[in-house]
Amino acid sequence: MQSLAGISKDYCAEISAFDGQLYLHFQDKFVIQPALNRLLVSFQANKTRPVYRWYKYKEAFSASLVEFLIEKYAIAGKILDPFAGSGTALFAASTAGIDADGIELLPIGQHIIESRRSLETEFDSEDLNRLKNWSTSKIWQQFKSENALPELRITKGAYSEANKTEIEQYLAACRLENTKVQSVLTFALLCTLESISYTRKDGQYLRWDYRSDRGQGKKTFNKGVILEFETAITNKISEIINDLTPSTQQVELFSVEKNDGSVELYKGSCLEIMPRLQANSYCSIITSPPYCNRYDYTRTYALELALLGVSEQQLISMRQEMLSCTVENRSKALLEINSEWEKAIAIADSQRLFQMILNYLEDQKAQGILNNNGIPRMVKGYFYEMACVIQECFRVLKPGSFLFLVNDNVRYAGVSISVDMILSDFAEKLGFIVENILVLPGDKGNSSQQMGNHGRDPLRKCVYVWRKP
Repeated sequence: MQSLAGISKDYCAEISAFDGQLYLHFQDKFVIQPALNRLLVSFQANKTRPVYRWYKYKEAFSASLVEFLIEKYAIAGKILDPFAGSGTALFAASTAGIDADGIELLPIGQHIIESRRSLETEFDSEDLNRLKNWSTSKIWQQFKSENALPELRITKGAYSEANKTEIEQYLAACRLENTKVQSVLTFALLCTLESISYTRKDGQYLRWDYRSDRGQGKKTFNKGVILEFETAITNKISEIINDLTPSTQQVELFSVEKNDGSVELYKGSCLEIMPRLQANSYCSIITSPPYCNRYDYTRTYALELALLGVSEQQLISMRQEMLSCTVENRSKALLEINSEWEKAIAIADSQRLFQMILNYLEDQKAQGILNNNGIPRMVKGYFYEMACVIQECFRVLKPGSFLFLVNDNVRYAGVSISVDMILSDFAEKLGFIVENILVLPGDKGNSSQQMGNHGRDPLRKCVYVWRKP
């Protein structure tokens, strides 16, 4: 990779110059797309949609975005989402009659996808009646549990004693149901954990309410109403039942007239799985990778991962398997994963804007200015790994097919990183045609720390549209 020797110390000026050159190259590709907004390109638009509203997966995009892309670009044939998350792209495509494959590393995303797939393809009226019985009879209250609630170090003390006891009773009762009902009841519990806990997901970590033993920090945080377990779980089971019940105003999951596409799930890291997929086999890729923003999903989804039985060691391993997006990610031996990625790595090596940003961040680290010394390693890992992912996307797509990718630009140490242009440059050099970079109307802001130290510098949020010739 590029040597730092002989590099000008006036990093910011050179970064600005390289960024400007890249913008001139892509300027006719940027299109402000009025049809896109932050509700569409986030979970917000899913909040009121039957089925999609069950689990609040904050990092998801909306089903409406997938529907927009399918219609606008006439997508047909099997799609792939290599960062499937809660499966929004998979199920929106399926509803449109399109087969969909997804790859997901985190067990919470895997469980959401598997539970929903079971509900849509395997559940019968008897199973549905069991759910109704749970909602009305509160079956778990008749049980005593001999098994303590699974916890991780970072989740200890997350619930009141009353809620913790009821969760344990609920899990004990669940074990007596058939596997289909058990899976959905566990899913319903996963959907409620945050609302009945002292925690709130906050990007890089869990925030703790002042009423918890762990919430006595410098800044008092009040998350508001903490629901009682009985209220939260009966409401959630009822919501699931209502969305499953056929009516003119709801999604009808049991209609024999439906012609949904299939949904298949690969469990694991896309860096490990994609090289095993057949070349030229997908008609489109619709995805949103983790952003280069330090968010650690193993921490923000720790309550759910603990409940699903993830151990401390598994959590650590999972954090390293993820696409590098946290300051704790170590460098991956990419050529040991796939020796065919030499091209992608060479392209990242030669991308001048990216390399200058790395040099600048290393210089800031050497001066002791960065607020976390893991930032340069994270940024470096993120872009090299994304270059390899893009190469795999090109390989598995059929000629003429589109790749749609949702991402945000970021900012570190006062320098804005044009993720959209750097990744589009990688894509172009790997063979894609950059059709458009669809820009959301209105740029997003920076973190309060960045604005306080360096001033406001609005950042683009975009949907990249790349096509394989």
